[in-house]
Order: sequence, then C-alpha cells, then structure tokens
Amino acid sequence: MSAAGETFDLDQMIIRNAEAAAAHVKAARTAISSVIFGQETVVERALITILAGGHALLVGVPGLAKTKLVETMGTVLGLDARRVQFTPDLMPSDILGSEVLEESAGGRRAFRFIKGPIFAQLLMADEINRASPRTQSALLQAMQEYHVTVAGERHDLPKPFHVLATQNPLEQEGTYPLPEAQLDRFLMEIDVDYPDRDAERRILFETTSAEEQKPRAAMTVDDLISAQRLVRRLPVGESVVEAILTLVRSARPGAEGPEQRYIAWGPGPRASQALMLAVRARALLDGRYAPSLDDVMALAEPVLKHRMALTFAARAEGESIAHIIRRLTERLG
Repeated sequence: MSAAGETFDLDQMIIRNAEAAAAHVKAARTAISSVIFGQETVVERALITILAGGHALLVGVPGLAKTKLVETMGTVLGLDARRVQFTPDLMPSDILGSEVLEESAGGRRAFRFIKGPIFAQLLMADEINRASPRTQSALLQAMQEYHVTVAGERHDLPKPFHVLATQNPLEQEGTYPLPEAQLDRFLMEIDVDYPDRDAERRILFETTSAEEQKPRAAMTVDDLISAQRLVRRLPVGESVVEAILTLVRSARPGAEGPEQRYIAWGPGPRASQALMLAVRARALLDGRYAPSLDDVMALAEPVLKHRMALTFAARAEGESIAHIIRRLTERLG
C-alpha cells in the first residue's frame, strides 16, 4: 500500500474513533447535566479536564454542588470515585496509605501496605487549602508522578487518575494557600458561581421532591481512556498553535504590550501544554475533529489565571487577572 493510502486509512480510523468517542462524551455530558443544574460551564470544563488527562481546582462558596459534581462524574464516567475532607491535622499517610506490622498464625511478622484513599480513579480533595503544606505536597507529588513511595516501595496509582480539588474563596483563616509551583500542576482553575434564577428554581423542585434524580453510567473506564488517547491525536492547525504560543508568551513580564506592566510573573511552558490539550478536548466535547481559535479564547482564563500574578501597582489600580487575560485574548482576534 502506498504512503498516501496508509495516511488515508489512518485519517479514516481517527474519524471513526472520534465519532464513537464524541458520542460517548455527549452522553456523559447529558447524564451529568440531568443531575447538576445551572452549572453548564463548570460541567464542560470539568469534563475537558478529565478528557485532557489533567486535574482541576474548583473554586466556589459552599453549597454550589461541587461535591455532588465529583460524585456524579465518577458514576457517569464509570470511575472509582472517593472523597477526602482536608483538615489541618490530616497527615500524608492518611491519604497515601501506610505500612502496618502483621503477625501470621505461624508467628512470622511482616509489613503490609494498606492503601489510602488516593488509590482511586477520581479523587475529590475537599478544601485542599485547609491541609498542612506537608500533606498538600504529598498529594500534589502523586498528581504529577502518578505513584506514591512508602517505606522505599513504589506503589502505582490506578489508571486513569484524576484529582478535582476544591477551595472556599471566602474563609481563609487557618488555611495554607497552595504555592505557585503546586498550583501549576492543575490543568485548570474552574470558578463555580451561583446558578441563575431559572436553574435555581429547577433545583428547588428536583432536589426536594420524593424521588431525586440519580446519575447513571454513560461511559466505561475503557471508553474514557480511548477518548483521552484520541484527544492527543487530534490535529491542531498552525493558526491555533500560533495563537496558543502568542497568548501564553504575552502573559509573561517582559513581553510587548500595555498589559505587561501589570504582570509580576506569568505562565511557563506547562501552560502551553495544558492549553493545547484543553482545546483538543473541547473540540471533541463539541463533536469536532480539530480545535479552533474560539476554543483558545474560551479556555484561556481557566488555564492561565492560576499561573499568573499581578504587580502591586495593578492591584492598586483595581486590575484583575481575569481582565488582563481577557484583553490578551481580544488581541488574538
């Protein structure tokens, strides 16, 4: 077979796989939206994060269904989901696991590793900023390396492995803010806002009736892994690549433009990687086989805002990171 024929067959295979994956993802999105109301953008970005193989930080006040979202996603995507409530006295062994000394019937003693809750496919780290830096770093190291080491022994985490962590933006007393290097491990920071009036009306009826809507499985683990592999194979046009590079590089101090005087430090190459994966995942979520410039503009804020900081002068003038990113994305068009 000629090289042209092989390329054609490969393209046809990618299209067939994309059609199947898009159907599964669409069904998952519909299933999640039947339980989580008024948070369409949050659901979309959380799904994009999972499809891109990353982790997300959910920021919102209590009572906005963050916990329910993670539980629902676990059921719908066919993942083993667990939840850990982070507190100041939580130790690394409480989430990673520990070794215990056991004695057999014959009197022999040996250590046995008991896995912690981190050995799940979808882990909700609730109020992650309430845990000590030691516990935070243990979790975030596992997020990056996909294994834990206890007593010198390596233990691989399940595949896939995703963390959806939450933070309360209001109460900061007694908390330990995540360092910038650890924030960079999250693919996205997703703001969870209040639902609109119509969505809240639906919440009132749906969640206080005799029979509450239950989530149903729409994908299997194999379906999800196939979709994640496909995301990395979707073609990206040169214009989209250039837009990603231009946007990320313009968000750093020292770049040309009027916004740079407000930026204290900006995103590194990991942000470009995250944005490249996220725009591919968004395209697949919409049933498209290649990302567009609109995907870059839609995902610029959640991918970049936790990877940037403003100068004191910018804060004094009332500037915000969201406004800066918005102006940078407008320059792309």
